[in-house]
Amino acid sequence: MLYAIISQDVENSLEKRMNARPAHVERLSQLKDEGRLILAGPHPAIDTNEPGEAGFTGSLIVAEFDDLIAAQAWADADPYIAAGVYQSVVVKTFKKVLP
Repeated sequence: MLYAIISQDVENSLEKRMNARPAHVERLSQLKDEGRLILAGPHPAIDTNEPGEAGFTGSLIVAEFDDLIAAQAWADADPYIAAGVYQSVVVKTFKKVLP
């Protein structure tokens, strides 16, 4: 089943994000290599793909997991949590309809 992992950053998270990003991306790459990653990316704080010092306000990951417990456990182990990037994370079931 697919799950959406919707994260909200703390204020001024950019430096923390940049420091933890390699480990965060490594975990996403593993999901991709396993064929389980549908999409992943951050929410820019301003209306541009490259927000610079404005940074990001959160992230969205949609991936396949065995169940909600596994999806939550994966989300809870994100390096961004350990680094203090996220103030909150919600994991929800997701039904892909299009495309």
